[in-house]
Amino acid sequence: MQPAMKSKNRFKLGTALMYIVLSAWAMTTIYPLFWIVNNSFKESRDVMNKSFSLALEPVFINYTTAFDRINIGRSYVNSLIMSGGTVLCVLLFGGLAAYVLSRFTFRGKRFINSILYATLLVPAFATVVPVYEFLIKTSLVNTYWGLILPQTAGNLTFATLVIAGYMSTIAKELEEAAFMDGCNRWQMFTKIFMPVSRPAFASVSIFVFLWSYNDLFSALIFVSKEKVRPIVALLSEISSQYGTDFGLMATAVTLTVMPILLIYLFISKFIEKGLTEGAVKG
Repeated sequence: MQPAMKSKNRFKLGTALMYIVLSAWAMTTIYPLFWIVNNSFKESRDVMNKSFSLALEPVFINYTTAFDRINIGRSYVNSLIMSGGTVLCVLLFGGLAAYVLSRFTFRGKRFINSILYATLLVPAFATVVPVYEFLIKTSLVNTYWGLILPQTAGNLTFATLVIAGYMSTIAKELEEAAFMDGCNRWQMFTKIFMPVSRPAFASVSIFVFLWSYNDLFSALIFVSKEKVRPIVALLSEISSQYGTDFGLMATAVTLTVMPILLIYLFISKFIEKGLTEGAVKG
């Protein structure tokens, strides 16, 4: 009886300690976000003098300024077009490449897999000069394609490897049954492998969208003009031009972060499912 009681008490103590540590860690993440949102409803002088007090009388002048003077809505549209275009291109080309690598046997397949894994080690900034030169020669700088193409290339390896890992777990019998029903390779991909691999496609699309949306480095170099400037580049400009307007800066950060946070809250289950289901499937 005594060893069991001691083990039970140790388990409770360990669980309590774990919750304390996790709660403290969560507060370091949640509180800065709350601080930013709270200060976005204050005037600039109140942000400086009473930055840690609650905005009991919220003002919306910062949000009005963000949409009227800075035209943050246009940057939202630009980010949606470029990030959405990147996701579509990555899913199409990455899905086709994953289908070939996971379901076909051919000479050089192992070498191609090794090259794909090796490209994950290449830092993005190492390719900036040749990519920028290519975009200049093709007149794609400061266009939507000027950011979609580099981001597609940068995320294609990740998408191919993740989707291929999932497709390789699909039963061979399903493929054979589709052949007997008269499916060709394209129909096999669109009607069989894409629907079955939906969790993997969903996970890849979420990560690619987030990475593309938050890619400040590429945005500042390839699409610096106002007409195609995404939201993260606009945030950088606000920091340099309106650095003394702390209320406006807090509003800009809030408007940049909140859409991503809301998207993640609604689709987080797809991330977990897509990254774990393939490991235990079949």
